[in-house]
Amino acid sequence: MDGNDFKIAVFGLGHIGLPTAAIFADKGLEVVGVARNERKMEMINNGIPPIMETGLKTLLNSAIEKNKFIATSDGVEASKISNVHIIIVPTPKDNANNSELSAVTSVAETISKGLKSGDLVIVESTVPPKTCETIVVPLLEKSGFNAGEDFGVAYTPERAIPTSTIHEMTHNPRVIGGIDDKSTDTAADLYSMVTEGKIIKVKNTMTAEIVKLMENIYRDVNIALANEFSMICRALGADVIEAIDAANHHPRVNIHTPGPGVGGHCISIDPYFLIESANNNGVKVSLIQTSRDVNNSMPLQVVKLVKSALKESGKSVSHSKIGILGVAYKGNIADTRETPAKPLIETLNDEGGEIYIHDPYVPPETIQTFAGKPAALQDVLKCDCVVLVTDHDLYRNITPEMVEKKVFVSTRPIINPEDFRKKGFIFRGIGRC
Repeated sequence: MDGNDFKIAVFGLGHIGLPTAAIFADKGLEVVGVARNERKMEMINNGIPPIMETGLKTLLNSAIEKNKFIATSDGVEASKISNVHIIIVPTPKDNANNSELSAVTSVAETISKGLKSGDLVIVESTVPPKTCETIVVPLLEKSGFNAGEDFGVAYTPERAIPTSTIHEMTHNPRVIGGIDDKSTDTAADLYSMVTEGKIIKVKNTMTAEIVKLMENIYRDVNIALANEFSMICRALGADVIEAIDAANHHPRVNIHTPGPGVGGHCISIDPYFLIESANNNGVKVSLIQTSRDVNNSMPLQVVKLVKSALKESGKSVSHSKIGILGVAYKGNIADTRETPAKPLIETLNDEGGEIYIHDPYVPPETIQTFAGKPAALQDVLKCDCVVLVTDHDLYRNITPEMVEKKVFVSTRPIINPEDFRKKGFIFRGIGRC
């Protein structure tokens, strides 16, 4: 199978799947995207991306105009007309922090109904080690074909961040591992058509699966370390951001930035997949688990800061108006998946606070799913205590004169606390305190 022969079905048209489909179509390949949601499918076929991503609308419309891309809800038919099947569906965790792979298994079963000799199945969804080997392959073999003999299977993790997804997909290195050399090589040929980054071939699918988990666990552990540094520095009266900046001038040190917790679909979930695999194999991974515990505890640390600041002002959380600046899990995006703002707001609400929420990117209908009320920025800044949760660029411009009650809690190091303290503010912070 060479570049002219690739006909691609992308199963899952979310934050990663839709940009992936659009990128392949932009390179002239025939692509069909599979979405379960009929409304989403209609929007996409009309050139309207259901997600906010830089450059996506242009790519999508170009692909549609060139008749290189169409979305459908018929996964079996998509499988029948394609020879490359890419699985990019969500893999959340359940209440016990174990991987929930029903979307992956459902897609694999769907593909098996249209699988043909010579096809290649690629998994991009983040999964626990050995998922391709022990779950995906057996489901695909329900087709009557044998993996490695009749069809190939490969795993390649995406490496992308919101608002830069398309650039990163087309420039970052791509790790690929297959069930055999042919699977790996064919997948490498495919992705080399769309990325300027290095293609890194690894021994098998399990190694590639582990690579993705390692990358995000590294970041989770590093953030947990930064968060513990912030708690120590706050107790001592030191500026943790100044200390981290200075420490990072060491050529072998790269400490991340502390904050209110970790959100998003990757860093906050992926560590549990490796913990699950470790537990199933009798391996204790206390560092990874402890880092998860530290980062999960940060919203409660913010609650303590809010209580402390309100107490100093003569108030308590109960019956106070608390303004929340941002519910997206990171700055300048609309994504609220696993956001630390949610447990923070829920706790303050449970303790009797009257919560008002502003976010310039998150739509009001999403904000309404939180335990607070959508509000204009000026109304949030009039609350008894203002809590900056998300580092949107808009909030960098907040000055002391804009905040009415002079009680401010910042969980991101994007404003200077001294500017506020000079104006008589009660100020608390996770970063600069």
